[in-house]
Amino acid sequence: MEFVFASGNKDKIKEARLLISSQVKILSLTDIFCTGDIPETSDTIEGNALQKANYVFEKYGYNCFSDDTGLEIEALNGKPGTFSARYAGNEKNTEANIQKVLFDLNEINNRKARFKTAIALIMGDEKIIFEGIVTGTILSEKRGNNGFGYDPIFVPDGYDKTFSEMSLLEKNKLSHRAKAFQKLMNYLNEHAHFASK
Repeated sequence: MEFVFASGNKDKIKEARLLISSQVKILSLTDIFCTGDIPETSDTIEGNALQKANYVFEKYGYNCFSDDTGLEIEALNGKPGTFSARYAGNEKNTEANIQKVLFDLNEINNRKARFKTAIALIMGDEKIIFEGIVTGTILSEKRGNNGFGYDPIFVPDGYDKTFSEMSLLEKNKLSHRAKAFQKLMNYLNEHAHFASK
């Protein structure tokens, strides 16, 4: 089976290839020569994921999936949410985004947050959403050098390390993206099983 992962994020594609069975070939946007900006104008994480998958399916004709992930902080009424990548501005500067979150949470004791990933799969006539959530706490300073995005300030519940202090293997055992991809993979495995009969 061959699918396009409608993402320009090399780190996400690397994670996906580790998480998804080798029986499934994952193509990147670069592989299909899709270089334009894909619109993300929905006000929900699920809506953005579906919008990106629709764009690739309709314009390039590939079965595809797309994810959207947001950091939702309780004390900030769910922000940054759908604006996670551009919380500090449209230039999508990770360091600036982290610093804005830390500034906004300054002197706030409630540090509860969650990462939520929605994956939209379009396969022929089917459109399905898979969701993964991990809850945790926002630190007051960065820790660790791995991962990307808000990983250096997020400690998942039950752990004392940030995502950035974990190896990719460790992170992939419990992350929001891993949970959503597991659901996607289970579905694709079942589909392949039925398709081969």
